[in-house]
Amino acid sequence: MELGAAALGFNFYPPSPRYIVPSEVRKIIRQLPPFATAIGIFADEANAASIVATARQAGVAGVQVHGPSYPALAEVAEEYTLIVGVAVGEDFRAESLRGFPANAFLLDAFDPQRRGGTGRTFDWTACHEARHYGPIILAGGLTPENVGGAIREARPYAVDVASGVESAPGIKDPAKMAAFFDAVAAVDRELALNREKVLPYGVRS
Repeated sequence: MELGAAALGFNFYPPSPRYIVPSEVRKIIRQLPPFATAIGIFADEANAASIVATARQAGVAGVQVHGPSYPALAEVAEEYTLIVGVAVGEDFRAESLRGFPANAFLLDAFDPQRRGGTGRTFDWTACHEARHYGPIILAGGLTPENVGGAIREARPYAVDVASGVESAPGIKDPAKMAAFFDAVAAVDRELALNREKVLPYGVRS
């Protein structure tokens, strides 16, 4: 959080190398500074009640749910700030976001096997139409080297990073993290001329 992240993401998808048990997340959250936002990350969940139960156990403030299959999310949205993660492939259509009870959408690169953290990018222009359906958080292959260009092209509400600041899956590299936040700050200063600002939304654990 010292670098300026608006939120920290905690991965509750067991196949992920970044998976962490809810009880450990609760311990971490107790040590976070005031106003730090903790987000629980879920993928391919069939049961909304299970998402809510895990989120309560962990003590997170918001929930981020990835597909490709989603449960009925109204129950989650009633209790938590809801971010819907969507994989953007060649067949992506912004209209597919319509109807989700989401506070924001996280757009990530499509991978046929993995649910995020792939290090792959997608066509950032997809964000242009997607913004009509809610605030957009840009993810997918972002690094200190490309995040400035991504922000200029996509103009997202926020950016999200995982593998792009790691030395190995699940292991964050302090130097890469500092460089990433410096790059976001630099483009923020540039966009400030147009009164725009992009939040470094999340660093996924």
